[in-house]
Amino acid sequence: MDIDAWVWWLIGAVGLGIPLVLTAMPEFGMFAVGAVAAAVTAALGGGVVVQVLVFVIVSVALIAVVRPIANRHRDQRPQHRSGIDALRGRSAVVLERVDGSGGRIKLAGEIWSARTLDTDTSFEPGQSVDVVEIDGATAVVM
Repeated sequence: MDIDAWVWWLIGAVGLGIPLVLTAMPEFGMFAVGAVAAAVTAALGGGVVVQVLVFVIVSVALIAVVRPIANRHRDQRPQHRSGIDALRGRSAVVLERVDGSGGRIKLAGEIWSARTLDTDTSFEPGQSVDVVEIDGATAVVM
């Protein structure tokens, strides 16, 4: 049984796709695309040298073009804050008078104890305040 060259290239593409899935390294996917391009070249009757050149050129071109774009997008991805870090900078509504000694606010749908950042200021119920930090279970507002 004689297997055509394009079938071998497709087997190689699948073989390169397996580590792509297992390691999440996109370079393997770019090599797999190069193998598919070489399979197309083989199916169209290109010689072995042409097939290898197509594989190398397509793989290297994809790595040279796609990788910098992917790195740029990865670096620009917004950082998602969670926990108390996500509460800093949010607005809250005063439920009970808040001053330097304490009070209550509604923050992110929950009722929190709160105190003002500046001990000389106070906020009345209904006013909007900004959360500066979280100190234990108390929101520090201004």
